[in-house]
Amino acid sequence: MNNRRNLEITGVKEVDSFDAEEFLLQTSMGYLVIRGQNLQMKNLDVDQGIVSIKGKVYELSYLDEQQGEKAKGFFSKMFK
Repeated sequence: MNNRRNLEITGVKEVDSFDAEEFLLQTSMGYLVIRGQNLQMKNLDVDQGIVSIKGKVYELSYLDEQQGEKAKGFFSKMFK
């Protein structure tokens, strides 16, 4: 992370959902939630498992397996 404005994440398996305030990523270490303001995906390299995000980052948190499934279900319903 650089100045809470640019973030590069490795080990990303899948981007489950994203908008200007929240990203939900499935990583090799579990589900990762990034919250902030004016978040935008700068780069997505599926082969390398790298995601770059810009915007003001407020929070990074990992969810345990049960929380990840609940979050994934919530977002899939929300973005149908």
